[in-house]
Amino acid sequence: MFDSIEKLATFLFVVALIHSFCVPLFAQKANRYAKGSLAEKCFHLLSEVEIVFGFWAIIFLGLWTCLEGLKAPWQYLRTLNMTEPIFIFCIMVLASTRPLVSFSMTALLSLSDWAAKISKVDIKLVQFFILMTFGPLLGSLITEPAAITLVSLLLYRMLRAADEKLLYGTLALLFVNISIGGGLTHFAAPPILIVAKTWNWGIKDVFVNLGESVLLAVFANTVIFTLLFKKKIISQMDQISNEHFHSPLWMVGIHILFLFLLVLNSHYLNIFFGLFIIFVAFTVVTKKFQDELKFRQGALVGFFLAGLIVFGTLQTWWLEPILSSVDQMTLYFVTTFLTGITDNAALTYLGSQVPSLTEPMKWALVSGAISGGGLSILANAPNPAGFTILSSKFPGNTLHAGKLLIAALAPTVVVIISFLLLGNF
Repeated sequence: MFDSIEKLATFLFVVALIHSFCVPLFAQKANRYAKGSLAEKCFHLLSEVEIVFGFWAIIFLGLWTCLEGLKAPWQYLRTLNMTEPIFIFCIMVLASTRPLVSFSMTALLSLSDWAAKISKVDIKLVQFFILMTFGPLLGSLITEPAAITLVSLLLYRMLRAADEKLLYGTLALLFVNISIGGGLTHFAAPPILIVAKTWNWGIKDVFVNLGESVLLAVFANTVIFTLLFKKKIISQMDQISNEHFHSPLWMVGIHILFLFLLVLNSHYLNIFFGLFIIFVAFTVVTKKFQDELKFRQGALVGFFLAGLIVFGTLQTWWLEPILSSVDQMTLYFVTTFLTGITDNAALTYLGSQVPSLTEPMKWALVSGAISGGGLSILANAPNPAGFTILSSKFPGNTLHAGKLLIAALAPTVVVIISFLLLGNF
């Protein structure tokens, strides 16, 4: 019967994938009903892209229970590791606090002012360029979820009523750069972190094999985008200022310490969640220096990832034969494509279960997983965090998956070229 359950899981996973492309239709449907009515709330819920995979995962578990009783799905759930969704929830809440955003903004402004004076380039272009390069690369130190949270909060302050091309182009650039930006270390990007221990990879291994490609792609993508959208960035974005957003240095230092401790213990749920509880208590005591903690955004992203994990393990039956039957170059392109329709960390995890993978094949797998991380909202675990923060800037507060895919194709091609030129596989 378990074989049939795997097929059911794959079928509902495909349904969830189709649903993720149709969320604008549900948003339009919600607008046809009276605000506050049951129908409006139901369709609005279905238009939340972060809800999709968790919603269908619940339906899947309910159908499994109807078919086999409660014991089998209950035992399956007990085998799943939900450390990553819980960690991302905690790191999102912490990274979106006023002291850390204020510190990031101050650093951005200082660097931008200096670069603008030297280059004589419009300050908005300089701020955008620095934000979209150094921000994603910072993900290699503070983790991708924390980096995308900080970058998105600063982008939110820059974006005005921008047209769709600029909005989707910016979001695609953010997703692509974040996906590869954590590829300088072995602990920051989910698809690398999840296999580093199994394959005995350290920071040197990752930096040597991925570093050059990552740096080239991040800077090349941002340069190309900034030049192509120069006029729109100047006319449709605001210059970031740090007015009314100051935090004392000692408060920033304590928040950075909490961030460091959470990242250091990201594998250990009991430790990092305990630290998070202490942090929440600390914000209550220091309320005058804090904004309201953003639990909702973190909870939505955690729910999204939990749904992916429920489906992910049960996709082994079709993913593993593909990963183990191709050569290195084919594996890279296949993984890049598959990342667009499933979580890249799930792909590398499944790859780590294939004993026949050679060292070059392992690097091809991981390179492909981070290369395709901007093609969809589900391709890379931190993506929902970015969209959740920026969603109010988009028409109907919803994401059109097809428009994101089209916008992400060009920067993804740049990443592919970078890995083909400099990748070690």
